[in-house]
Amino acid sequence: MQLPHNSFVVVADGRKMLFFRNAGDSAFPKLEIERKRETPDAPDREQKTDAPGRAFDASGGAGRSAYEETDFHQLEEDRFAAETAELLRKRALRNEYDSLVVVAPPRTLGELRKHYHKEVEKRLSGEVAKDLTGHPVWEIEKILQAE
Repeated sequence: MQLPHNSFVVVADGRKMLFFRNAGDSAFPKLEIERKRETPDAPDREQKTDAPGRAFDASGGAGRSAYEETDFHQLEEDRFAAETAELLRKRALRNEYDSLVVVAPPRTLGELRKHYHKEVEKRLSGEVAKDLTGHPVWEIEKILQAE
Protein backbone atom coordinates (compact mmCIF):
# COMPACT_ATOMS: atom_id res chain seq x y z
CA MET A 1 0.00 0.00 0.00
CA GLN A 2 1.30 3.42 -0.92
CA LEU A 3 1.26 5.92 1.94
CA PRO A 4 1.89 9.42 0.61
CA HIS A 5 3.89 11.84 2.72
CA ASN A 6 1.78 13.36 5.52
CA SER A 7 -0.88 10.62 5.27
CA PHE A 8 -2.92 9.96 8.36
CA VAL A 9 -2.94 6.38 9.70
CA VAL A 10 -5.31 5.22 12.43
CA VAL A 11 -4.64 1.89 14.12
CA ALA A 12 -7.51 0.92 16.38
CA ASP A 13 -9.35 -1.86 18.10
CA GLY A 14 -12.25 -1.66 20.52
CA ARG A 15 -10.14 -0.35 23.40
CA LYS A 16 -7.12 1.40 21.94
CA MET A 17 -6.54 3.87 19.12
CA LEU A 18 -3.28 5.21 17.74
CA PHE A 19 -3.13 8.20 15.40
CA PHE A 20 -0.02 8.32 13.19
CA ARG A 21 1.28 10.73 10.56
CA ASN A 22 3.59 9.49 7.78
CA ALA A 23 6.71 11.64 8.02
CA GLY A 24 8.42 9.54 5.36
CA ASP A 25 7.54 9.10 1.71
CA SER A 26 5.34 6.59 -0.06
CA ALA A 27 8.19 4.14 -0.65
CA PHE A 28 9.58 4.29 2.89
CA PRO A 29 6.91 5.26 5.43
CA LYS A 30 8.00 6.62 8.80
CA LEU A 31 5.04 6.69 11.13
CA GLU A 32 5.15 9.21 13.95
CA ILE A 33 2.56 8.98 16.67
CA GLU A 34 0.30 12.02 17.06
CA ARG A 35 -2.17 10.75 19.60
CA LYS A 36 -2.81 7.66 21.68
CA ARG A 37 -5.96 6.79 23.57
CA GLU A 38 -6.79 3.68 25.52
CA THR A 39 -9.68 2.65 27.75
CA PRO A 40 -9.26 -0.04 30.39
CA ASP A 41 -11.37 -3.15 30.06
CA ALA A 42 -13.69 -3.05 33.08
CA PRO A 43 -14.48 -6.35 34.82
CA ASP A 44 -17.97 -7.81 34.40
CA ARG A 45 -18.93 -7.02 37.98
CA GLU A 46 -18.56 -3.31 37.20
CA GLN A 47 -20.63 -3.45 34.03
CA LYS A 48 -23.70 -5.43 34.97
CA THR A 49 -25.91 -5.71 38.00
CA ASP A 50 -28.24 -8.67 37.50
CA ALA A 51 -28.60 -11.99 35.79
CA PRO A 52 -30.41 -12.10 32.44
CA GLY A 53 -34.18 -11.52 32.62
CA ARG A 54 -36.88 -14.14 32.20
CA ALA A 55 -39.81 -14.27 29.83
CA PHE A 56 -43.06 -16.06 30.64
CA ASP A 57 -45.26 -17.78 28.10
CA ALA A 58 -48.28 -15.51 27.58
CA SER A 59 -50.50 -18.35 26.35
CA GLY A 60 -50.89 -19.77 29.83
CA GLY A 61 -48.28 -22.51 29.57
CA ALA A 62 -45.69 -23.19 32.23
CA GLY A 63 -42.73 -22.43 29.94
CA ARG A 64 -40.13 -19.84 30.88
CA SER A 65 -37.03 -18.82 28.99
CA ALA A 66 -34.09 -16.51 29.66
CA TYR A 67 -33.18 -13.52 27.55
CA GLU A 68 -29.74 -13.59 26.01
CA GLU A 69 -27.24 -11.84 28.27
CA THR A 70 -25.97 -8.48 27.05
CA ASP A 71 -22.28 -8.41 26.11
CA PHE A 72 -21.21 -5.21 27.85
CA HIS A 73 -17.62 -5.55 26.67
CA GLN A 74 -18.79 -5.57 23.04
CA LEU A 75 -21.09 -2.61 23.65
CA GLU A 76 -18.16 -0.66 25.08
CA GLU A 77 -15.96 -1.58 22.10
CA ASP A 78 -18.68 -0.43 19.68
CA ARG A 79 -19.02 2.86 21.56
CA PHE A 80 -15.24 3.34 21.43
CA ALA A 81 -15.28 2.73 17.64
CA ALA A 82 -18.02 5.36 17.26
CA GLU A 83 -15.90 7.83 19.25
CA THR A 84 -12.93 7.09 16.98
CA ALA A 85 -15.07 7.77 13.90
CA GLU A 86 -16.22 11.04 15.48
CA LEU A 87 -12.60 12.14 16.03
CA LEU A 88 -11.85 11.32 12.39
CA ARG A 89 -14.85 13.42 11.34
CA LYS A 90 -13.74 16.42 13.39
CA ARG A 91 -10.20 16.25 12.04
CA ALA A 92 -11.44 15.86 8.46
CA LEU A 93 -13.69 18.90 8.79
CA ARG A 94 -10.71 20.89 10.11
CA ASN A 95 -8.68 19.72 7.05
CA GLU A 96 -6.04 18.07 9.22
CA TYR A 97 -5.46 15.29 6.69
CA ASP A 98 -5.93 14.60 2.99
CA SER A 99 -5.29 10.87 2.93
CA LEU A 100 -6.40 8.34 5.55
CA VAL A 101 -5.64 4.67 6.14
CA VAL A 102 -7.58 2.80 8.83
CA VAL A 103 -6.21 -0.39 10.37
CA ALA A 104 -8.56 -2.34 12.65
CA PRO A 105 -9.83 -5.87 13.31
CA PRO A 106 -12.73 -6.82 11.00
CA ARG A 107 -15.47 -6.35 13.63
CA THR A 108 -14.15 -2.93 14.70
CA LEU A 109 -13.67 -1.91 11.07
CA GLY A 110 -17.31 -2.76 10.38
CA GLU A 111 -18.42 -0.66 13.35
CA LEU A 112 -16.23 2.25 12.23
CA ARG A 113 -17.74 2.11 8.73
CA LYS A 114 -21.23 2.59 10.19
CA HIS A 115 -20.13 5.94 11.60
CA TYR A 116 -17.91 7.34 8.83
CA HIS A 117 -18.81 10.89 7.82
CA LYS A 118 -18.85 11.69 4.08
CA GLU A 119 -15.71 13.84 4.51
CA VAL A 120 -13.89 10.89 6.09
CA GLU A 121 -15.04 8.60 3.28
CA LYS A 122 -13.73 11.08 0.66
CA ARG A 123 -10.27 11.03 2.24
CA LEU A 124 -10.15 7.29 2.94
CA SER A 125 -7.44 5.78 0.76
CA GLY A 126 -7.31 2.33 2.33
CA GLU A 127 -8.40 -0.04 5.06
CA VAL A 128 -6.55 -3.00 6.54
CA ALA A 129 -8.58 -5.60 8.44
CA LYS A 130 -5.95 -6.59 11.02
CA ASP A 131 -5.42 -6.02 14.72
CA LEU A 132 -2.08 -4.19 14.95
CA THR A 133 -2.56 -2.18 18.15
CA GLY A 134 -0.12 -4.36 20.07
CA HIS A 135 2.59 -4.24 17.39
CA PRO A 136 5.64 -1.96 17.42
CA VAL A 137 5.62 0.98 15.00
CA TRP A 138 8.32 -0.47 12.73
CA GLU A 139 6.24 -3.63 12.28
CA ILE A 140 3.10 -1.61 11.43
CA GLU A 141 5.14 0.26 8.79
CA LYS A 142 6.36 -3.02 7.34
CA ILE A 143 2.86 -4.54 7.23
CA LEU A 144 1.39 -1.44 5.57
CA GLN A 145 4.16 -1.49 2.94
CA ALA A 146 3.35 -5.12 2.15
CA GLU A 147 -0.40 -4.51 1.76
